[in-house]
Amino acid sequence: MNAAAEELYSLLVPLAEDRLIVPRACVAEVVRYSKPVQEPGSQNWMLGIINWNGRALPVVSFEGTIGKDIPAVTGRTRIVVFYASTSQIKAGHFGLLTQGFPQLVRINKEVLKLDSTEGWPEGAPVLCRVKMINEYPLVPHLENLESMLAEETAQA
Repeated sequence: MNAAAEELYSLLVPLAEDRLIVPRACVAEVVRYSKPVQEPGSQNWMLGIINWNGRALPVVSFEGTIGKDIPAVTGRTRIVVFYASTSQIKAGHFGLLTQGFPQLVRINKEVLKLDSTEGWPEGAPVLCRVKMINEYPLVPHLENLESMLAEETAQA
């Protein structure tokens, strides 16, 4: 197997106090922030729905899903549009609030190590934290996040 086959193009997605690392192939687009329309009675992490390419796109705050405060919207705030990897979300996509543009990185087993520190509640959509050179991004459990989102949107 050659070196290129052992690398994965990924995105470091900036949050308020952390970063996520996700495969590049999970992301459809990064769009400018527009205020979501929130359903009354929804969880605080479920920010609401925006119109994206003529579709109703549910938008979430990852910080909210792990029990942290929802970050304030700034001029750098964007929405990262993810492809849904399960059939639980009717729209086929969902948006995640981010505090800037994701950074493209190439990762391989030499630069990526498991970090044993935690810091998120049980049941949160986090697989683990990794050490990547001088970064300690979270690896989100996207299927779990989609399940949370599907359950929340079914109640709306």
